[in-house]
Order: sequence, then C-alpha cells, then structure tokens
Amino acid sequence: MVEQLEALRRDIEAATLDTAEAIDAFRIQYLGRKSGRITDLFQGLKNVPPADKPAMGLKINAIKVLAEERLETAQQQLKSASAPSTATLDVTLPGRPVALGSDHPLTQTLWEIQRIFAHFGFDVAVGPEIEDDWHNFSALNFPPDHPARDMQDTFFLREGKRDGEAVVLRTHTSPVQIRVMENKKPPIRVIVPGRVYRNESITYKSYCLFHQVEGLYVDEGVTLADLKQMLNLFARAIFGDDVVTRLRPSFFPFTEPSAELDIWWPNPALPAGGRWMEILGSGMVDPNVLEAVGIDSERYTGYAFGMGVERIAMLRYNIQDIRVFYENDIRFLEQF
Repeated sequence: MVEQLEALRRDIEAATLDTAEAIDAFRIQYLGRKSGRITDLFQGLKNVPPADKPAMGLKINAIKVLAEERLETAQQQLKSASAPSTATLDVTLPGRPVALGSDHPLTQTLWEIQRIFAHFGFDVAVGPEIEDDWHNFSALNFPPDHPARDMQDTFFLREGKRDGEAVVLRTHTSPVQIRVMENKKPPIRVIVPGRVYRNESITYKSYCLFHQVEGLYVDEGVTLADLKQMLNLFARAIFGDDVVTRLRPSFFPFTEPSAELDIWWPNPALPAGGRWMEILGSGMVDPNVLEAVGIDSERYTGYAFGMGVERIAMLRYNIQDIRVFYENDIRFLEQF
C-alpha cells in the first residue's frame, strides 16, 4: 500500500488543472465520496494489520490534504483568471471631476462680519465657552434673581447653591468683554466671535446653540451717537447701501441706555410689503460693569453690541429654518 500511496501522490501533483472541467474531474477522481481513489484507500484500511493502521491512516490523510489543497488553489486561479481586468486604462476618457468643499454659510457670514469691523479698527478677542458665574452674570450687572439665571435659559454644569460658584456654558459672548477689560485698560476696541448655548426649545427660529459676535468700544468721550453711526455703517456693509434701519429702545442688564437695531425686510407677500427684523442688541456700557472691572466710569464711557450670526445669515441667504445650519445636509451645503 505504501507504493500505492506514493504513486497516488505523484498523480495528484502532476495533474493539470487549467479548466473548470479538469478541476471537476480531479475532484471526482480523487475526492469523490463513492468512487474516489482516496475514499477507496480509507475503506481499504480494514485489511491493514491493527498495529499498522494508525500510521497508514496518517499517510492517507496527508494525501487527502494534498488533493484538497491542489483543488482549492486551482479553483482560486481559475476564478482570478476569469475576473475582468482592472489594469486596462483608457487614456482617451475625460477626467473625473473632483468634488470640492466650501466654507459653511455660517463661517462665510462670520468672516464677513469680522472683515467689516476690522476696517473700523476692531481687534478680535476670544474666551472660554465654559464660564463661571462672575464673568457670565455678576460682572455684567445681572442681579442674583435675574430670570436669565434660571435653568430654562442656562445650561448649568455646576450650580452655585451648594457647590460654590456656578459653572455654566456661556449664554452669550459678553463674558469675554469682562475678561478683556480685566486685562487691558482703555482705549479698548474689540469684537468677540464665538459659540453660545441656551437651554431653549428647538424650533425653526431657535436652537440650543448658536453663534454671536460681541462688540465693545471703551474710551473717553464715547457717545450713543457713535454707537448709532457704527451700527448704521455695519448694516449698510452687510446688507447693502439701500438697507433701511431703525434703533428701537430696549433693555439689557449690562447696557444703559439700551437699543435694538432693526432692518426693514421687504416681502411683497405681507400686507405692509415687508416687516422689521431685529438683528442685534446694543447700548452704552452700564457704569456698574465698568466699575466691576476697575475702569473709572467717571472718566470712560463705552458702547457694546451683540448680534446673532445665524439670524444675519438667514436674512442674507433667505433661509427660513435655523436647524438646516446644523443638519449637514449636502444638498443645502452645496448651494454655498
């Protein structure tokens, strides 16, 4: 039987397996369950002396493994040979266009706002998005019982009643005004772009986070007329020379007097042909804020303003729902 095994090994190694028919015939001849040559050898083990059966069984099994390996290799080679070639290159085909990204509409609007104020001599300041109570509320003249401190408006990371001073996600970029005035003496002329957070219901016009640009100018002799002139110049730069504006009285804890800037937004579908749209809040810096950071309010005055970048972007691009800025819908982003 040993000689029979060696002959079988040579036949398996010499077999030509270059077609599907040859491979199938090889499988039947050597590994067929009913009449395969290797199957016959296993059945013939019953005639081998008991002492020789283990060694003979191992040799037959090795022959079977050899046949299975040859069969699998041939099948893989045949499959690879029949697969379509990917090496062919048609140099006459036109090139595939490369899809290029673009800046997000909020980024475009933010950069435009910064560019406008840079022309008027405003530097850019930044600050942390996680703030303490002093910078976010107290130094900005928010009384302890002010509604803006309530959970309905503010994301508290740590409440101040039991654990010391409260820690919050900043609700506006105004805390950076305080940080700037704590570290720099007048004259001060900065804008503060950044993300802010509000614990509000998400609708077509409000979101749990948005972007603001804060402005601050402190020097000797700064007046409300200076503020009005700056805001009118900004509105014309961002919306065009034909924009119609109005300054409407308002209230903010950190400015006095305070005002909101509205622009007239034409809309033929409305009975009046349009409507007033508020784009920013502003006012003269409250003396209490100046005193809180060690600036002499008898000598210095200043104005401050804060605008929502999303609101201005919606007006510039006629976007009706603030949520589309954060959905990353490629159909929306491709328009910019």
